[in-house]
Amino acid sequence: MRRTALGGLAAAVLLLTGCASQGVRAAAPTAGPAAPAPSGRTPHGTLLVTDFGADTVTFVDPRRGAFDSVRVGTAPYGLAVGDDGRAWVATAEGVAVVDTATRERITRIPYRTAGIGAPVHGEYRGGGMGIALAPDGRQVYVGVNRPGTTGTVEVIDTRTLKSTGTAEVGRRPFDVDVAPDGRAVYATDHDSFDVTVVTPGSLRTRRIEVAPYGTEGGLGSWLKPHHAAVRPSDGKLLLPFEGEKLVVLDPVTGRSRIERMTARTHQHGATVTPDGTLFVVGTGAVGEDNGPSLTVRAPGGRERVIALDGPHEDVAVTPDGRTAYVTGGFTRDGYWNGISVVDVASGTVHRLAAGQRPLDIAVL
Repeated sequence: MRRTALGGLAAAVLLLTGCASQGVRAAAPTAGPAAPAPSGRTPHGTLLVTDFGADTVTFVDPRRGAFDSVRVGTAPYGLAVGDDGRAWVATAEGVAVVDTATRERITRIPYRTAGIGAPVHGEYRGGGMGIALAPDGRQVYVGVNRPGTTGTVEVIDTRTLKSTGTAEVGRRPFDVDVAPDGRAVYATDHDSFDVTVVTPGSLRTRRIEVAPYGTEGGLGSWLKPHHAAVRPSDGKLLLPFEGEKLVVLDPVTGRSRIERMTARTHQHGATVTPDGTLFVVGTGAVGEDNGPSLTVRAPGGRERVIALDGPHEDVAVTPDGRTAYVTGGFTRDGYWNGISVVDVASGTVHRLAAGQRPLDIAVL
C-alpha cells in the first residue's frame, strides 16, 4: 500500500528490550500556526497523508506539523510512493500523480472501471482504495470499489500514465499489496472475506477465503479482513483480526495458519519492516475488550501493545524503526485531524495536528 519502511531491525531490538503490553495515553494535539513551507525541494523525512475528508494530500513536518497541501481529487484513500519521489494517490475520481519534491500534481488518471458512481465522500464511496507499486516501479495497482458489488484492480503504466487493464476482485478492496518478486498482486477484499491473487500480465485471478471467525453475518459482519502486510522473509501475507488472531496466508498454496495476538481490539492498518516486525493499528471500535492501540510484533511473535487516544487508521514507520506515525482519519465515525507520533522504544505518544481526516501515510 505504501513504500515499506527500512531499518526494521532497530525496531525489533527495541521491542525485545521493552515491557510487554505497555501503553501511554496520548497528549492533546498542539494545533498552533502552520509550519512554514520549506524553500526549495521537500525535505527528507517529511510525512505525506491522504486527506479522506477533503480533496488534498498534506505534507507534514514530523516535528512542527502541516506546511503544504496539493489538490488531488475527491476523498483520497490509499497512497504509494516510488523511489523516484512520485506519489500515486487513489481518489474517488482517479489516481493522482504528485511530484513530492516540488509538491505539484502532475496528472490524474481516470479509472476504466464502470459503475463507481459520482465522486463523493464517505466510507462506502466508489473509486480507488488500496494502491501499491510494482517492485520495479513500472506498474501501479489500484483497488477500485464499485458500491454494492464486486470491485476491480486496475493496472496503470507509470511511463505512459494510462490505465492498461482491469482484473475482477472481491467487494471493497481495502488494501492492495505486491509480492516481493512482482509476480503476484494481492487485493484484500473486505466485504467478501477473501484475498484475490492477481497475476500481472494475464490478469488471471484466484480468490482465497480469509475468515478466521467464519462468514456469518455477511455484509453486516465486523469480522472481516482489512489490511495485509507481505512478510519479507517468505512472501506470506499477514492479516490481523480483532487483536486476537493473525492469519498467516501462503498465497501460493492458499493454506493459512492462525497465530495468537494480544491487543483484543478491532484492527485496521498494518505494515511490516524488512526484518519482519509487524505494526498493526487497533481502532477500538464496535465494543471490543480494549481501546485503540498500536501493536508492535517481533518476528518471533512477541508483542507490545501501546495505547492510543481515540480511533486511528493506518501506520508508517521511519527508516530507523524508532518512530511510528499513526493516522487519526479512521474510515468510520470518531476520526480526528492529526497523527499520533509513537516512540517505539519507550511507548510514549504525542499528537500532531495534520490534514483533514488523514487516512494513509508515507515517510518521504
